[in-house]
Amino acid sequence: MTQITIATFNCENLFRRFKFEKGINSATTKTEGFIIDPKKFDIIIDAERAATAAAIKETKADIIALQEVENMDALKQFNNQFLSKSGYKYKAIIDGNDPRFIDVAILSKVPFDAIRTHQFLRTANNKSYIFSRDCLEVEFNIEGKPLTLFVNHLKSMMDGREVTSERRKIQAEAVVDILKKKYGSNPGNHNWIVLGDMNDYRPSSALDIFFDNKWIVDVLERLPEDERWTHFYDKKKEYRQIDYILLSKKLATGNKESIPRIIRKG
Repeated sequence: MTQITIATFNCENLFRRFKFEKGINSATTKTEGFIIDPKKFDIIIDAERAATAAAIKETKADIIALQEVENMDALKQFNNQFLSKSGYKYKAIIDGNDPRFIDVAILSKVPFDAIRTHQFLRTANNKSYIFSRDCLEVEFNIEGKPLTLFVNHLKSMMDGREVTSERRKIQAEAVVDILKKKYGSNPGNHNWIVLGDMNDYRPSSALDIFFDNKWIVDVLERLPEDERWTHFYDKKKEYRQIDYILLSKKLATGNKESIPRIIRKG
């Protein structure tokens, strides 16, 4: 039986800087916008992108969920320039809700059957979209067996953890609701993975709905607690787990011997 390795990685703005050619007013582009034309500017590719690629290669992942990717052009350019020999033939990205144009995406060595966006789901009061970016649903067929990934990048803590907690809670609840609507009364008996940058850590009421449901399994719990961290907060000198790979109970039970690895580079 084929073994599939799954990974998640926040690219932190895959191509976040642009160098406009002489004669182009960069200030005007902020108010009037601009067309992506290589004749008018060059995308700066620096050592950070090479480090991102090195981390992705080290995962040896067959399917990798990415956060903070600007668009398909950026994803293709990154893949062609840094990962051309890695075999990621299949790519998926849909423009989401983030005003900075950073989206969630998929790079894969195996083809996918379908993709679905959940970016248009709205809050109960209908005042805003639920997801800051999207919950990107990607369906695979692995040797006749379905596998669905739900790629997430929940609300940032940039404005303060407590202030933004309620938004993440609503988003996490929406993810669970998506699972229940798709799989019915027993979601844990199907093959799916919820993964990505959840932008919060335990204890956290915002993410409690994930951990309170016994049919959702945080695979990083198979590591010692002091090895689960995925982000270092320099100001507070804190090590926290904010990235998650959450398996259905069926997948977790069927892969009991699989131990996750955390690549801390890139």
